[in-house]
Parts: sequence; C-alpha cells; structure tokens
Amino acid sequence: ALAKAVTQMTPQEVVDEVKKSGLRGRGGGGFPTGMKWQFAKNSESDKKYVICNADEGDPGAFMDRSVLEGDPHRVLEGMAICGYAMGADEGYIYVRAEYPLAIKRLRTAIAQAEEMGLLGEHIFESDFSFTIHIKEGAGAFVCGEETALMASIEGKRGMPRPRPPFPAVSGLWGKPTNINNVETFANVAQIIVNGADWYCQLGTEKSKGTKVFALTGKINNTGLAEVPMGITMREIIYDIGGGITNGKKFKAVQIGGPSGGCLPESMLDLPVDYDSLIAAGAMMGSGGLVVMDEDTCMVDVAKFFLNFTQSESCGKCTPCREGTKRMLEILTRITEGQGREGDIELLENLAKNIKETALCGLGQTAPNPVLSTLKYFRDEYEAHIKEKRCPAGVCEKMLHYEISDACRGCGLCARQCPVQAISGSPKTKHVIDQNKCIKCGACMTACPFKAISKA
Repeated sequence: ALAKAVTQMTPQEVVDEVKKSGLRGRGGGGFPTGMKWQFAKNSESDKKYVICNADEGDPGAFMDRSVLEGDPHRVLEGMAICGYAMGADEGYIYVRAEYPLAIKRLRTAIAQAEEMGLLGEHIFESDFSFTIHIKEGAGAFVCGEETALMASIEGKRGMPRPRPPFPAVSGLWGKPTNINNVETFANVAQIIVNGADWYCQLGTEKSKGTKVFALTGKINNTGLAEVPMGITMREIIYDIGGGITNGKKFKAVQIGGPSGGCLPESMLDLPVDYDSLIAAGAMMGSGGLVVMDEDTCMVDVAKFFLNFTQSESCGKCTPCREGTKRMLEILTRITEGQGREGDIELLENLAKNIKETALCGLGQTAPNPVLSTLKYFRDEYEAHIKEKRCPAGVCEKMLHYEISDACRGCGLCARQCPVQAISGSPKTKHVIDQNKCIKCGACMTACPFKAISKA
C-alpha cells in the first residue's frame, strides 16, 4: 500500500481515497479520517507530525494491544501513508508502558522497516522521508485525549488544553499534527490497496467498514471479535459471544468504556454504528464491550465507572475535578443505604452541567454511565433510595442474611462465621446477630441445606 501511494498517487489522491472510503476514527470520537488528514495537509508549515494514539486505557479493552502485538507493520504502514498524504516526515507512537510485548514488537518492526527502506530517507527512491519514534506513556487515562497526549510527548504533565487551535493547525510543538488511533491506521493500507469502493461494501451509510470489539464480562466467548458496522448487539452477544454464562438472564451491556453507556435488553436489536449508539445514550468508544447478567447492580456499575474516571481526572477543570467527585459521593451514599429524596435529580443536574462545561472529551463523557443507567434502570435507583434495598443483592451495606425454617441446626454456618455472629443449639434453628454480621456470605456458602438467604 505504501509503495502504491508513494509511487503511483499524489498526496491529495491518497487523502481523497481515504475520504471516499468513509473511514471514521476508531478511537471513540468517530470523526471522518479523510477530513482530518485534509485539514493537516492544508496547514502550511516547515514541519508536520503524525501521531498514533496507542494509549488504550478503557477497562476491559485490548483491541489495540492485539494489533500492535500481532501485526505492527500494518500500523507503521498506515502512519507512513498518512505522513506522505499530509506532508509529514516524522511520527510518534504513544503506547502505554503496561504493554511491554507490544513495545518490543513495535521496536522490532520499526528496525525491520528501516532495514528494508520502508522507513527512513527517500522511501522508494522518492523525495518522501519518514521516521517513527516510540513514546511510552505512564498509564494516565487522560493521555488518551489528544491534546494531553501531545503534552506528554513534549515532556509536560498530561493535561488537556482548550481547542481551537486544533492539532491540525497547532499540535505537537506547535506544528500541524494528525492523530489517529491504532485501529484507524490499521485500516488504511487495505483501503489504498483495494480501493475505497471495496471498503464501502461493508458497514452502513454513515459508518463504513468493520469494528473490533473486546467482549468481556458475563459472556461465554470472551475475546476479540471483528464485525461489520451495523450488526446488532444481539448478534454480537449471542451469535458470536455465545450468550450469557451459566444460563443467566441478560441485563445490560456497557459499550464505549467509562465514557460510554449501559444499554438494557430492550436495546439488543440496536444496530452498532456511531450515530445509533450516541442517540441511545452510549458511544462506540474504542470498542470495549462488557456484558452484565441479572446479578449485576446497575447503581454499583455506575459507581464503578465513575470511580475510575474520577480517580483518572487530571484536575485541570473544575466541572470534572469537583463535579465527578460530588457525583461519586452521592452514588456511594446511595449504595450504602443512605440515599435521600432528590438524589436522582441532583445526579442528573450535575451530570448535565459536567457534560456541557468540562474542558475535554473525557470529562464531558464521564457522566455517561450514570445518565444511561438513570435512563434505563431508574427503578433500581429508586429501590436503593426509597426502599433501602439492592434488587440485585450486590450492595453489601444494604444486605442482611437470614436463616429460614429449613435450618437443621448442624452448626456448620456458626463454625464458618469469622465474627461469631451466628448462635443456636444443635438440631435447632440458628439465628444471625445482624449487629455483628459483616455480610461476608461465608455462612450461606457453607450451608448444605440452602437454609440461608440474603435480602
């Protein structure tokens, strides 16, 4: 593909082919790739840069890692084609240090490409030269945001900056820069070799090609699945993923990582494309897909993801730094049985304000798990607040264990209790002291007669 681009096509023809393909950014934003390249090409400068965002930070996502470990040359080729198209002679791959094997194989691939003359000076005896460097990230989630990523490459603290100016005008060291993620660059070579019309055969009108998802959670077939855009969630989870583990009932799927949303069973037939997911209150994200069964508490899930984004907030802007902290405090209170009337409305108000005023895309999407669970699972929030009850039996501080009349008085539960909260005479029904009980569940696990239940 690089040979064809450099020897048979002009830079503008390469950009036009990528535009025609309809390829959109696979890192979450879904911005048209060809348009991004055009902006960078149109910027006049003595120096331009190409950056590959390999800072895969979403919990449960490992698509980029698989590509970098399995076929790094595909990414290098996509970056070199981009460099030729926009007039850049230098590129950076920003990859998290937690991916040592990916880094090792990238270094090997870069050395191989340089040895074969596919990277370096005068590629294919043309005027085009291109070199690629690796920058190891320290694992900050916020460095997945493009302006924070560039600050990190420059040796500064990884924090976003306001836009405009956009990277295509003023990016790395103030020079025009194009940033795409691993999967986006991995699509480029095939588009150039086979043509945009070939690529457009898959996908929907506004979302072309395929997308790789990382299937995790309560699903039988975990791992990576590459599917055409427009396939339904039901097909991904049941036909490819093999359905829910242990024959349990499907409850929700979290798509798009911490920035995405939780979709209920009623949305299983939703086509998986950029616009449909955003309309449903979720987003494509980088492709993490976490499946949850009937034993999942959606309030606890919202708290988990918000805890992640709150701890990963860079702290630069007040809405994200303070707003997510207040939201997390409310959610924690609700899951501990201390929820109050008005908490749901307060969460919605805070979430909407953060979405509208946070500095970067990560802050703006941080409330999505809360908003989507409030939209589709509001009854669970109300049960926690009004009835002081966790319907899924997950929130420990709201649970209590009870011994039923099926108890035979064997004493096994009392012997397993680490805090001696269970008492009773042999062959008589035992009782649990709720003030002593630490809700560890050891008694229920130990009981051979299924006489202990949690409520």
